[in-house]
Amino acid sequence: MKKRPANGPRPATAEPEAAGSRLKLDGVTLYALVFGCFLGLCIWKFGNPVILDGKIDPPASLADVWEFAWPIHWANWLILRLAGIGALICAVLVLQRKVSWPQSKWLWLLPLVWLGWQFISATQSKYPELTSVTLWQFSAVTACYFLGVFLFANRPARCWLLAGILAAFAYCLVRGVDQKLFEFPVNYSTLVEGERSGWTNFPPETVTEMKHENVIITTNGVDMANPVIVKKFKMGRVAGTLVYPNALAGLILLLWPASLALVVGATKPLKKPIRLAAIGLVVFLGGAAFFWTGSKLGWLIGIGIAGLFLLRLDWSRKLKVAAVATMLVLGLGVFAVKNHAYFAAGATSVGARFDYWRAAGQTTLAHPVFGSGPGTFQRPYAQLKSPDAEMARLTHNDYLEQFSDSGLVGGLTFAAWVILALAVVGRKVWQKGDGVDFALFAGVLAWLAQSFGEFGLYIPALAWLAFTLLGGLIGLKINEIDKKTGEG
Repeated sequence: MKKRPANGPRPATAEPEAAGSRLKLDGVTLYALVFGCFLGLCIWKFGNPVILDGKIDPPASLADVWEFAWPIHWANWLILRLAGIGALICAVLVLQRKVSWPQSKWLWLLPLVWLGWQFISATQSKYPELTSVTLWQFSAVTACYFLGVFLFANRPARCWLLAGILAAFAYCLVRGVDQKLFEFPVNYSTLVEGERSGWTNFPPETVTEMKHENVIITTNGVDMANPVIVKKFKMGRVAGTLVYPNALAGLILLLWPASLALVVGATKPLKKPIRLAAIGLVVFLGGAAFFWTGSKLGWLIGIGIAGLFLLRLDWSRKLKVAAVATMLVLGLGVFAVKNHAYFAAGATSVGARFDYWRAAGQTTLAHPVFGSGPGTFQRPYAQLKSPDAEMARLTHNDYLEQFSDSGLVGGLTFAAWVILALAVVGRKVWQKGDGVDFALFAGVLAWLAQSFGEFGLYIPALAWLAFTLLGGLIGLKINEIDKKTGEG
């Protein structure tokens, strides 16, 4: 069989075999479908940081079940059972010699050392209520990574895995667009009118509920709309089904590249108008929601990832340089115009992050061996923060938080694991991977880059998904479908 060019499309002779293998549903692919639906459920219902679990009330009605986030310990209960089933499937496959560890031993040793050290650090934590939920989270992250390596590395299983994930992603994007175009403007005008009319436009029981939820606050004996909530609706930064806008930006960075690659590939047999409509819908939903998150770090990372895709094209070097330069000028120009007022006002969120990071560094120096305990950054920060700084529960830098919470061993093993995994996967897919392989790698890379300024590692919807995909890329055997076709 003819070898395809490094950056070229897959040979046409391979496509019928690939399509048939994707449609076959055996035990592993059925498990992949179920696990993908579970990860999709996480996007829909478990998009809050684990340390807030105690503040999330269980739904009190069927309407609440649909509308609001669920307690995160429900997700722990589900993933414990799913991971147990997955471990049994892995054990059977290993005994049958159908799977084996595909890469350097450090890629299984480092995550295990990191997780083990989290439990050791936890013995020194003074805040078990925070540490226990964080240990659940990190255990699930590690389990998702290994499940990805052993069960979701082949392309047919990956297709079934992505089915549930991308369905939930689409719903999350639609929810974000709806927030910007309809929900937030209506809520803003309703609150403004309610305050103006003395809340006579609401039934008394609704006013009581709004006071209980701090939508209405009483100041000097006057009931007024909570200015924080009013500002949120007025700014219109969307979050979809996740905790806040930057988390949605992280999800889009993670999944939008693969969504585009899949829709471009899957719609080739369709008529041109239908194909363009499908691609246009994916571009609009992802692009609009991403823009409306208002994520500044996300925008800069997005520019960098777009540059990677341009550099991988089979163009001349001069054309690539010109394309990347043009994209940088346009991307940074839009960034500067859009955020001019923010930087003119002093870039308060950037300054706040520097204060979090300073406190994390001080905590690491004070507790270099065990840290303050997994998930406990908020406790030392309450003592170390600047007098005029707002309180924060997480460091807004997943890598620094590992050092702060679990000491040098925890921080170094996590950083080494991530760097080595990205290096191995990047080298594997840059030249030999297909479009979806590279798009998944780019998404995971972008999300891990965003972790320098966010706390996605502590959000099940993001971290469990990202490390499942990373594990699948680690275990991926490049061109396995081509080889099967060639053998036939």
